[in-house]
Amino acid sequence: MVNDDGTATAERHGTATSESSGSATGGAATDGAATGKVKGRPRGRPRSFDRETALEKALLAFWDHGYEATSVSDLTRVMDIGAPSLYAAFGDKQSLFEEVVQVYGARYGSFTDRALAEEPTARDAVERMLREAATAYTEAGHPHGCLVVHAAANCSTPEVEQSLRDRRNANIAAFESRIRADVAAGVLPPGTDVAALARHTGAMIQGMSQQARDGASREELEAVAEIAMSIWPRTGTHTG
Repeated sequence: MVNDDGTATAERHGTATSESSGSATGGAATDGAATGKVKGRPRGRPRSFDRETALEKALLAFWDHGYEATSVSDLTRVMDIGAPSLYAAFGDKQSLFEEVVQVYGARYGSFTDRALAEEPTARDAVERMLREAATAYTEAGHPHGCLVVHAAANCSTPEVEQSLRDRRNANIAAFESRIRADVAAGVLPPGTDVAALARHTGAMIQGMSQQARDGASREELEAVAEIAMSIWPRTGTHTG
């Protein structure tokens, strides 16, 4: 746990530590300390907060409003902490956002990596990825769409903008790598435009994110995904 001023909370098996009002000046211990009695919590002592809970609240705020439109005052309000606590526990707004993106990728956006790692072909992986995106981008309990896509909208902070762009481009590079491997293995025709097919996949993911934010349902996005997969080239060696 972290105090509301960013310092660590002292805990000793649920027993509060005796505090001496005279210790700072070299004076004697209080009567309570001398007799072994534990004093109550002093007035004004910083309250503690749960860092993981506060981080999740920040994640939802950035996801809902984007990076630029989410101010530090917005963050302290939704996280229910003071500005000193935010800076002490997470660094500045940009550092907090970088941590949020890491958590988002592991908790909400990992379906892309799983599909690429677990499916036998690029086509199978992309089909699964688009289907799961239709569900993830529209499910209740959190903002719709993808945080990495939405947070980049109207972003005027160059470092954040570049970081989000790098993440999106890394996904496209991963798609291209899987597609190229399938071409080499004969699963896809040798004349397949690997780069264009990878970018088409990236465009579908990003477009589905925005459509979800605009109110598209899971079923509507699944229909879009089905049409997207219909353009994928096939060879006689793969009937999946």
